[in-house]
Amino acid sequence: MATSRPLCTIAAVLAATALLISGCSSGSSSDTEASPGRGSEAGAGRSGGASGTLAPLPTATPAGLRPYYDQKLSWHECGVSGFECATMKVPLDYGAPSADTDLKVAVARKKATGPGKRIGSLMVNPGGPGGSAIDYLQQYAPQPAAVRARYDMVAMDPRGVARSEPVECLSDKQMDSYTQTDQTPDSQAEVGKLTRAYRDFAKGCQSRSGKVLGHVSTVEVARDTDVLRAILGDKKLNYVGASYGTFLGATYAGLFPSRSGRLVLDGAMNPALDARTNNADQTAGFNTAFTAFAKDCVKRSDCPLGTKSAEDAGKQLSALFKELDAHPVETGEARPLTESLATTGVIAAMYDEGAWPVLREYLAQAKGGDGRGLLMLSDSYYERDQDGTYANQMYANAAVNCLDLPPAFTTTQQARAAIPTFRKTSPVFGDNFAWAALNCTYWPVKATGKPHRIEAKGADPIVVVGTTRDPATPYAWAEGLADQLASATLLTYDGDGHTAYGRGSDCIDTAINTYLLEGTAPPKNKHCK
Repeated sequence: MATSRPLCTIAAVLAATALLISGCSSGSSSDTEASPGRGSEAGAGRSGGASGTLAPLPTATPAGLRPYYDQKLSWHECGVSGFECATMKVPLDYGAPSADTDLKVAVARKKATGPGKRIGSLMVNPGGPGGSAIDYLQQYAPQPAAVRARYDMVAMDPRGVARSEPVECLSDKQMDSYTQTDQTPDSQAEVGKLTRAYRDFAKGCQSRSGKVLGHVSTVEVARDTDVLRAILGDKKLNYVGASYGTFLGATYAGLFPSRSGRLVLDGAMNPALDARTNNADQTAGFNTAFTAFAKDCVKRSDCPLGTKSAEDAGKQLSALFKELDAHPVETGEARPLTESLATTGVIAAMYDEGAWPVLREYLAQAKGGDGRGLLMLSDSYYERDQDGTYANQMYANAAVNCLDLPPAFTTTQQARAAIPTFRKTSPVFGDNFAWAALNCTYWPVKATGKPHRIEAKGADPIVVVGTTRDPATPYAWAEGLADQLASATLLTYDGDGHTAYGRGSDCIDTAINTYLLEGTAPPKNKHCK
């Protein structure tokens, strides 16, 4: 069952791709296409319900927060050669700091290797929300060598995530059932099952996660980031954030513009949009990504969705989903491939065009009665291990999203009424995304955030990166964020997949590496293919 904002982490994308095709894709598509959602529905700079501009915090550190800013970390080896780990204390509530309720946040670093003069620390966040930045750092982020040589590479698992007071909601067995819940209900009884699943998920989070559930907002994580910046001895934050990590990075810049250094925001989110607009835009984004996949597929004689047209391929995929809804297929284990798991598997493959060959193979298998491949893709999306255990990403994802924005819909009637619009946007995924937007409706903690603009006036130059056919963070979002940030430069990758940096484009990588190493932002409106 996909979340209301399925922002798969870069670590999960890379892990799934490595598992399936032994390496990341080149991302070298040279086709140019209009970005999804442009026009009346999703133009650059669109307010989308924004209720103001994020105001910077005072530059002076309040006396009650000084113990956190002045703490010393005890670094130690942590299982991966070359890396050190430590635990940082942060206040549960920045409005009422108390040692009795402090949270313990896990951090890791890999010191600059040289040659060349050390620039400082470079923090990374792979997105989610809910992705482990430490896992990402240790597995993928030490590259490229030129950046690693000059920076201490640093990661912090955000509060509520992985090693940092993780949000928990369901047992692994319960999560298996949750992911199989029919998310395109055909009757009132199935609507009831879906809403009960959302309610039970929310109740589980409330009972298992206690005090932390109301304090995992992006603003609070940004404040934790500033504490870590100070502890590391950096006057300014240097940062690379992907997907949701761009929202975190932009939020930091808005709160602490004078402390913002070289920030790369890749696969950007637009903080001015409300939850309903986010869901509608992502529906369009995944439709654009599927259309690109379908156009490629129908040119191949082995395309399991036919060889007529992308539109016909979409109809065939919808027919497969409908057949799986009525008759799930075997997978070699106790979990059959249901419509919901198959849909999630296809969505997972939309994040990286390098997964298209295996998606064709797994769709063919599913049509032949073997659901193992699509189930594996779905499991990669949910971060379910082969032993049946789940990472906490999906729990943290919901907790952060539902705290950052009020729900897209407050009733099932609203979701049902929106289906025609969502279906028009995406005949294949529209129903799924409309019903998925209910996941924050029953959340036990009231949202503390609202849509807002972020200008970060006074910040150093910021690089915002957008991919024209990005499914999860549509290109229009990058345009919107770059339009808001006073010092932003928009760097565009004309291609497919989620995010751009480190995915095979020499043009993108050179521009970003030059910025990180020399502080020179790319030329205005630079495009790469």
